[in-house]
Amino acid sequence: MPYLSAYNSFNVNAYTKQVATIDTIADLSKLDVKGLTPFYVIGEGSNTLFASEEVSNLIKVNLKGIDVQQQGDGHLLTVAAGENWHTLVEQCTTNNMPGIENLALIPGSVGAAPVQNIGAYGVEFADVCRWVKWYEFASGKVHKMSKEECEFSYRESIFKQQLKGKGIIIEVGIFLSHAWQPKLHYAGLDELSIDATPVQVMEKVIEIRQSKLPDPTLIPNAGSFFKNPVVERSVYEQLVAKFGAMPNYPVDKKHIKLAAGWLIDQAGLKGYAHGNVAIHDKQALVLTNPNNGNGEELVLLAKYALEQVKDKFGISLEPEVRMVTEKGDTPYQEVLV
Repeated sequence: MPYLSAYNSFNVNAYTKQVATIDTIADLSKLDVKGLTPFYVIGEGSNTLFASEEVSNLIKVNLKGIDVQQQGDGHLLTVAAGENWHTLVEQCTTNNMPGIENLALIPGSVGAAPVQNIGAYGVEFADVCRWVKWYEFASGKVHKMSKEECEFSYRESIFKQQLKGKGIIIEVGIFLSHAWQPKLHYAGLDELSIDATPVQVMEKVIEIRQSKLPDPTLIPNAGSFFKNPVVERSVYEQLVAKFGAMPNYPVDKKHIKLAAGWLIDQAGLKGYAHGNVAIHDKQALVLTNPNNGNGEELVLLAKYALEQVKDKFGISLEPEVRMVTEKGDTPYQEVLV
């Protein structure tokens, strides 16, 4: 019966009955999906919380390979799902293929990038995605889905919704245009010159992230635990009238994105510890597991943070981290109750 501390960046030592590994495309046809059900598809486990002592079976994706082709006014990269995302960012940026440098140091595998539509500092995976290859369990076929078919939105995609549990991402197509301009409008990056090179932007992103976010190899964590909430402008104006100026990022004319970490901090929870788990003392958006706590402890901590923010600001935060129980990928509403 496999124990799973090495399968998740929270270092939670849950257990499962079986872990099936996908090392080659041929392994997909050998999967006993019916026998594995319920299951959870996992890459590096950097955005996963094993929320119960026993969790579902796992399908671990280890597919490797990167191909780069010159195409028109840019480079088209074909990248296997098991490649490390940050390593890909480094390779592209240092080899004069800019476009994803703002996404440096985001933990996890390439296959997880479209699921979450990962994003940071004004850039999202959707901005560079050309297509995603997805293996469908029911038909045994590989579908090449266009960016539009992936239905990307803020930390969302069709793979996290309608197609959840129905297949596996095996490969992504990324297009990096030669017509590159640095995106520097976020705090910290705006210190750079408009003439900054891609490597300088990447290095600054890494510096900022390392100053705020704990290294999961030293302090187990899954990065940003909650999504930044998007509210109507009228709600934002009411909050400012009551609490004063707060970090805000206009989404469109009617909606404003707020900083979940700031809300948790202002609720008095930055550095809050309970038992073996804690809210990070430098970035309140990050839940940590410094003393080998279990999934249930992290669930209680997340629930407490949700309650405190709701009580003070009237805003309901939503986890970005995926919750895994004995039923597999489980809606957070069923876990944080």
